[in-house]
Amino acid sequence: MVMARAAIRYAKAILDIANSNGQAATVNNDMKSIVTAVAESKELKNFLASPVIKADVKISALSEIFASVQSETKGLFRLLLENKRFEILPEVASQYNALFDEMNGVETAKVTTAFPITPELEAKVLAKIKEFSNKTITLVNTVDPSILGGFVLRIGDKQYNASIANRLRELKRELSN
Repeated sequence: MVMARAAIRYAKAILDIANSNGQAATVNNDMKSIVTAVAESKELKNFLASPVIKADVKISALSEIFASVQSETKGLFRLLLENKRFEILPEVASQYNALFDEMNGVETAKVTTAFPITPELEAKVLAKIKEFSNKTITLVNTVDPSILGGFVLRIGDKQYNASIANRLRELKRELSN
């Protein structure tokens, strides 16, 4: 919990700096690449979290890995170096993405289906979401065969479960009463 709060504070500070420099969108792309790189590389995640590796080695490695990032992102690297907080870099990047999306009225809707979503179905889901949300929606599809069919839609703290597995659970509950 403490690391999450610290990550949010760092993300807010970097967003403020990037906004004042007119680089918020480009820094958002940097943060997305950091999140992706850490998610795809267990070695990078372990490297950042390791207390054995010296901070100056970490910053030089990050400078090489992310050579094309904006000066604000490099400033974040230096700030994390000074405060000995490199292990929270992925969380800071993720929080930055969330704050940037919130600032621009973009919300992520997560749709879980039993099979990969088709473009036609995606268009229908987005049209349905537009009826009750005035924000720009990005759709993230997760495939989970255990729901058997239908879908589970999650937007923010709201969830609509139209899966067959859920209907079967409800039916079982009704029959057992």
